[in-house]
Amino acid sequence: MTARTYDWLFQLILIGDASVGKTCILLRYTGDVFSYSYLSTIGIDFKIKTVELQGKKIKLQIWDTAGQERFHTITTSYYRGAMGIMLVYDITQEKTFDNIAKWLRNIQEHANEDVEKMLLGNKCDMEDKRMISKERGETIARENGIKFLETSAKANVNVEKAFMTLAEDILKKYPQKDPASGTTGNIKPTGDDGSRPNKCC
Repeated sequence: MTARTYDWLFQLILIGDASVGKTCILLRYTGDVFSYSYLSTIGIDFKIKTVELQGKKIKLQIWDTAGQERFHTITTSYYRGAMGIMLVYDITQEKTFDNIAKWLRNIQEHANEDVEKMLLGNKCDMEDKRMISKERGETIARENGIKFLETSAKANVNVEKAFMTLAEDILKKYPQKDPASGTTGNIKPTGDDGSRPNKCC
């Protein structure tokens, strides 16, 4: 048995319509890279990043989901294990914002009741093509009792802040638990090494 190199394991998930920039946000955060040439996510993918918060090492297992409806059954099966969910829309595409209501219903139906949520209005560097004002994003977030940030994976605006804020909010729920007791901060649908469960689609 190898010694565990983290105190908590938090599973986060990115959801939202196709092409809003979920993969770009994830890769900017975990690898500090950006490219226009990413292919659409097929089903689900994930990255790992370890951060330090309040003197604790937090291992973030971040799942990137496909936005297309045909992957709905696969992606929603991952909601239940998530401790944090980021809902992403594109500030230049009205439909992606309108569909936030649908994604919130999906969370209500499939995720744990106490899951932490955050709304991200992505591509805020494209001010000349903006269709969704920051105020509209703030309003829908306030109405649903969740935090809100505008982000840009390309310009690296608020990407790290979004993940760290979400992780901090999750950590606040576990102030009394001793990670040395063997209790991790997650119930996850994968092995600890990130291996995927066997699924038949």
